[in-house]
Amino acid sequence: MKTLLLALAPVLALAAPATAAPLDDVAASLKATTSLGANFTQTGADGRVLTGKMILARPGKIRFQYDTAKLLIVGNGKTLTFVDYKVNQVSQWPVKSTPLGILLSSEPDLSRVATVTEASANRVVVEARDPKRPEFGSLSIAFARDAAAPGGLALKGWTARDAQGGTSTVQLSGATYNADLSKADFGFKDPRRPVTRG
Repeated sequence: MKTLLLALAPVLALAAPATAAPLDDVAASLKATTSLGANFTQTGADGRVLTGKMILARPGKIRFQYDTAKLLIVGNGKTLTFVDYKVNQVSQWPVKSTPLGILLSSEPDLSRVATVTEASANRVVVEARDPKRPEFGSLSIAFARDAAAPGGLALKGWTARDAQGGTSTVQLSGATYNADLSKADFGFKDPRRPVTRG
């Protein structure tokens, strides 16, 4: 489960200093993105490919809906929930204490936590590693420069490496920005009892 959450966590807290100008661009893009919807393709370390739909609404809300796997990751603004419908298991954490916290923050502070490893006319890549949380491993997060995207940068995907050296890659496509999303979009059916939470 930690590997899955790592793969679906585009931003981690970092210890290394950042390159200011490109990172300012990333921060501006995040602040300008009130919501995002995209298709995702996740390739695990074992070669297994999973697809689905991701939506997020800042601050604090996110949903990874898988097409075929009986899994769901959803954040309702305060709590991040991992649901495994195959075994009827639910695990929860405060959003702000997860790797998704910076991405979903109302005021993302990247200047103290991110390292830019590539900055060109076409893309920006951020390398993420938190020595205080080695279980999260590291991430290489790619943004494409796109005038149609908020702040001129579009999140294209990321490659995650866990503490054991396993890798998982997520690619995003078909992104839409700043659409109106409702509270119901970030609810879920709790398999432990017949109610919908949101």
